[in-house]
Amino acid sequence: MKNLFRIDVLHPAGVAAVACTALLTLAGCASTPPHSDAHMAVAQAAVEHANTPGTSQDAPMELQLATSKLVAARTALADKNYERADQLAEEVQIDAKVAELHAQSARSRRAAQESQAAAAALRDEISRNTTR
Repeated sequence: MKNLFRIDVLHPAGVAAVACTALLTLAGCASTPPHSDAHMAVAQAAVEHANTPGTSQDAPMELQLATSKLVAARTALADKNYERADQLAEEVQIDAKVAELHAQSARSRRAAQESQAAAAALRDEISRNTTR
């Protein structure tokens, strides 16, 4: 069976087809700004997800950094500085995640300290009961 969709790139019509496809692809890339509202929406969602009472308490600086960069990204987008807006939107996502992880680490550290204190109290109780 013969392949009906095969393009012979050595044939002049094949060369023209490949060239047109390449030019249209490049033209499409050149006319579309690299930004998108989706980048901003994802950055906004990352900050909203990170903005919890625990994170506000345990990682306020990291959360503030993400929030400040989100404002800067919106400003860059409004100024049509799409490359900077995209860069900042990516940084916002990272900073928001860092804030979440820092807060989670602080909670884990407190839980470990509480467990150690409970274990020490239990050891003391056991040693008092065995010395009677």
